Amino acid sequence: MVPGAHITSYFEANEAGRTETLLEQLYDGKRVAVITDGGMPSVSDPGFRLVRAAIDAGIPVTCAPGASAVTTALALSGMPCDRFCFEGFAPRKDGERRRLFAELAEERRTMVFFESPRRVAETLRAMAEAFGADRPAALCRELTKTHEEVRRGGLGGLAEGAEADPPRGEITLVVSGWTGPDASEATPEAMAAAVAALEAAGTDRKAAMKEVSGRFGVSRRDVYDAVLKAANPE
Repeated sequence: MVPGAHITSYFEANEAGRTETLLEQLYDGKRVAVITDGGMPSVSDPGFRLVRAAIDAGIPVTCAPGASAVTTALALSGMPCDRFCFEGFAPRKDGERRRLFAELAEERRTMVFFESPRRVAETLRAMAEAFGADRPAALCRELTKTHEEVRRGGLGGLAEGAEADPPRGEITLVVSGWTGPDASEATPEAMAAAVAALEAAGTDRKAAMKEVSGRFGVSRRDVYDAVLKAANPE
């Protein structure tokens, strides 16, 4: 800590108001450092508003890189890191969360999410429904800390594990991207479940069946038959 430095709280609830005050200090020639107790400022943490305001004002901005859960989790996941997308926290509401995962079902890049330990099991379960229970994933917690842990496996298995043994601390989820249709996965049960997940997210049945036929590389008739069988089991 710099001698004589003044510490100011800066978080989501006061970020908008404090930014103007900090900007005035920058105009006066003072230096302002945004520091978090863990992670990286601006990545699902306050910081963007101040950085944007300083740039717009022509004030120099620099960064001293620190540990980031996003890139650390990617490195530990064992999944491709050459192309990835960071999705932050998934929506808390079930319908919005299902809708997001339905949109990401055919995302080919490795995906990284943050999640609360209280919601991680239900989020993994929703991912398994949208992406497939066997989609490779990694649940990373407390990265770079004493109790660091990485659980790897299919989304379905990770969901069951999170329910049986709830993880604690800061959670980062890494999910493998879609690799294209696999005929071996095009079971009637899987196709019907995929259509049901899309419908639950607000997609009408016709559009849902069209999307699922493309996802599994089968005809729409095959998907229709799977949905019909699920609705009328023998």
